Amino acid sequence: MKSVLIFTLSLITLGCSNFFVKAPVLLTKVEDEIKVICEWGSQKFDLCQYQTQQEMIKALMQEMTLDEKIGQMTQSVWHNNVSPEIIRDKTIGSIIHTQGPTPGPDAMDWINKFNEFQSRALETRLGIPLLIAVDAVHGQNTFEGAVIFPHNIGMAATRNMSLIKQAAQITALEVAGTGFNWTFSPCIAMPQHEHWGRVYEGYTEDRDLTTAAVIASIAGHQGTSLAHRHTIAATAKHFLGDGATDGGIEGGNATMTDQVMRETYLPPYAAAVDKGIASIMVGFNSYNGINLHQHTHLVTDILKGELGFKGVVVSDWNGGIRFGEPHTVINAGVDIAMQPGNHDEFMSKLKASVLDKTVPMSRIDDAVNRILAMKFKLGLFSDPFGKEEFATSIGSDKHRAIARQAVRESLVLLKNENAALPLLPTESIAVVGEHGNNSGLQSGGWSIQWQGQAESYRGATTIFDGMNAIGSNVEYAEQGCYPGMAADKAVVVVGENPYAEGFGDTENLRLTKAHKNLISGCKNLNKQVIVMLISGRVLLIKDELADSDAFVAAWLPGSEGAGVADFLFATDGFKPVGQSPYAWPVNYADIPLAQDAEHALFTFGYGLQDY
Repeated sequence: MKSVLIFTLSLITLGCSNFFVKAPVLLTKVEDEIKVICEWGSQKFDLCQYQTQQEMIKALMQEMTLDEKIGQMTQSVWHNNVSPEIIRDKTIGSIIHTQGPTPGPDAMDWINKFNEFQSRALETRLGIPLLIAVDAVHGQNTFEGAVIFPHNIGMAATRNMSLIKQAAQITALEVAGTGFNWTFSPCIAMPQHEHWGRVYEGYTEDRDLTTAAVIASIAGHQGTSLAHRHTIAATAKHFLGDGATDGGIEGGNATMTDQVMRETYLPPYAAAVDKGIASIMVGFNSYNGINLHQHTHLVTDILKGELGFKGVVVSDWNGGIRFGEPHTVINAGVDIAMQPGNHDEFMSKLKASVLDKTVPMSRIDDAVNRILAMKFKLGLFSDPFGKEEFATSIGSDKHRAIARQAVRESLVLLKNENAALPLLPTESIAVVGEHGNNSGLQSGGWSIQWQGQAESYRGATTIFDGMNAIGSNVEYAEQGCYPGMAADKAVVVVGENPYAEGFGDTENLRLTKAHKNLISGCKNLNKQVIVMLISGRVLLIKDELADSDAFVAAWLPGSEGAGVADFLFATDGFKPVGQSPYAWPVNYADIPLAQDAEHALFTFGYGLQDY
């Protein structure tokens, strides 16, 4: 059955003009494939005579030159040696936003900037629209003022798939409201080694919980149709085994048998494919000695062949050149290469490899077919521009309320003795440590900046802010407890500083001496000590646990510190629900640690469910 969706006052290109007018756009949906209804105006390439999406794609591809096809397979950073005119002249098919300049402080600045790039893409000979992507991995975390959710490690601790879906829905709205149509999320690595600097990007070490989370995330980001204005394309990453590298080294080698790969690491991707994930990103890592960007067996034979993935395989950063000549990556099955400012090198080398038949034309056509199909499914041929109606909802109270719920449900109560928790609003309380009053530190990496930041950011609520709004006598003591302090209870907020990717790889999985001293200093003054651990992974905490009356794994809660306050004060009768997504080692030698290891400090799934 046909259903017709009518969007009025959408920007479209008419003919070959260099300006845009307001006109109605009609989209017809037939079994989730989008057809363009052409009565509203002319196009650069006449698609009106074709009746199905696949017929339109075939006609476009027959018209395209090799340069135009390679352009579609190329992605560049919009602010890195790229201009709207270069997008037009090189027929580049997608751009990304990442670390670097921003289009401006307001959402409309972002929409207007990316609309400018989109308009130049529509001025090309065939008028093929752009994919515009961002690493929105826990909310629209590149835009200051957006809602930033707990990182995936915290979302998994909630065990609340409905909440994971809601977070993805809100992320999609705030991403669309800043001009994007594609996110590189969710990360479904199953980290097995705490040394890895990306543990927090994955949900958990557990296969089944990861699978449930990715299904919920896809449903939130992509909805029932990518053509809807409130949905965006999602990306499962990083295929395959990125969280299982030897020693937890970023981009290292994952050594395992094919049986382990199939039983443990492949199922979440199979679920993602089954649920219609739009794209999958290959990893920096290798699998048994072969880098994933060049792993024909895993990418082409298994992902595209065995699992039947029909979407787009995208490289990671500089992936079209970083691991070898472009032909090795494209022949392995990568469809879009992310080339930050060096698109010319990638495009010229790939073209040479096609001309000398190192890369078969069939491989190029397969990639372009997938890319065009994704653009049609997103409705970009009729509705290519930023979704202005969502700009005003970015950082709204409604969105923040869901993130606040996610924070309080993500916290895992590891210890509670001597009636330390819940706190009473009338008690005299000290919030101790820099992490207790700094939204940048509480959010971790991929928060405003790629590596995160040590400063608070606009729109966020710190843990102290949240507690001060509930308690009548809450003091902030950044440097620690001191003689004569009136507070009877000290909420000592300690943990890791922000990091991302390889910068987080470390063999030091303990708190700093300064943070240890914050805990012991309060204990030595006979305060009741409630430790809040801000971290992107489980740490070695045996001694700190012994020095505390209560201990909470807070992970990386994001912008809504008030959710931590809700947890501590049991707001509206709240009781802890968080369960650890990882087992906790007692000693360094325990790493890596099995989920159910008898010698674990806390096993996978642990979490006190009452105060």
